[in-house]
Amino acid sequence: MKVDLLITGTGMFAGRIVLDLAATARVPINVMIAGRNQERLIWLRTAANARAKMFGTPTTISTHEIDLRAPQACSDLISSFQPRIVVQAASIQTSSVISSSREGWGRLVAEGGLSATAVLQALISSRMAAAISSVSPRTHFINCCFPDVVNEMIVAMGHKVLCGTGNVAILSNIFEGAKSRRSLGAGPLKVLAHYQSLGPWRESPDRRIGANPPRVFVANDEIADVFATFPDVRLTREPAIEVSGASGVTLIQALASSQAWVGHVPGPNGLPGGYPVELDERGNLSLNLPERLDADEAVTWNRNHELESGLTVDKSTVRFHGRLATCLRDAGFAYADGFEVSELENACQELERVRDRLLADGKGKEDSASIA
Repeated sequence: MKVDLLITGTGMFAGRIVLDLAATARVPINVMIAGRNQERLIWLRTAANARAKMFGTPTTISTHEIDLRAPQACSDLISSFQPRIVVQAASIQTSSVISSSREGWGRLVAEGGLSATAVLQALISSRMAAAISSVSPRTHFINCCFPDVVNEMIVAMGHKVLCGTGNVAILSNIFEGAKSRRSLGAGPLKVLAHYQSLGPWRESPDRRIGANPPRVFVANDEIADVFATFPDVRLTREPAIEVSGASGVTLIQALASSQAWVGHVPGPNGLPGGYPVELDERGNLSLNLPERLDADEAVTWNRNHELESGLTVDKSTVRFHGRLATCLRDAGFAYADGFEVSELENACQELERVRDRLLADGKGKEDSASIA
């Protein structure tokens, strides 16, 4: 059975994508959702097919129960369904860690940064990338699991990834929808933003002073004070799934219908951070930067966020930096001084042990897997 789109994972992020796609698709698209939580699969299929009928869209949704953590799961999915597009949203790290600091693991992530979770986020995504490389290299791969950092790891492993969703696209879309956007003129808005750029927008305007803002351009002219320009914008402290999950829907539709598309994505072709991009009718993605900003400068600007505290990839070597490196060493992570991407599986197992030990240091223990 061939499908147009395979979505892996049944969490809130995957659910937002499939439910919004069911309500907005303009061309016929056959969607398969795969995951291990049977009850959630049944509900997403039921709700998405209902929304397709409600809004009169040519979308059909089916489901496949599978434990995505099983070593051969990704290869089995690609072989069985031969999807044109894969949207990978299954992770062994819950997104709730963003707003949780009750236990040791949450405190480590809050102090060292979200890149503390990158190795965990990369496990299933790297396996899916490898399966696509081996079984169906023409399949378009969108990785939704921490793409600002993980996509660079995937490319270093020798695989292709088109991009991710969310992060920079959260900011670009909320800026477009902001009341203050009207005063900036009719030129195209282009945003350069790393996932770390989101943090200040979760705070009130008076608490953003001194923070590192995203770079925002209108008609190729850069806004001097982004925080002052968009004072009415504020993100929820929880993952902004209402925007981040939805942000990939128009891109998915463009890929499914072989149409050009212009927008913002994190991790395009394995680059770190997020950029304005354009997609051609053949599914090739390229940067769509302002005239006075070249690619090297844009990549360096994004990578510098991780050099201050985070994770970078130097050819085939993963390295931790700044406060994150210190936090991981203090937590006893055996790979805190770095590792080769070929060692990802071992590093992931070790980080899980560290996480599980730290999770026990608090009032409760979060579910260690969100691939449901």
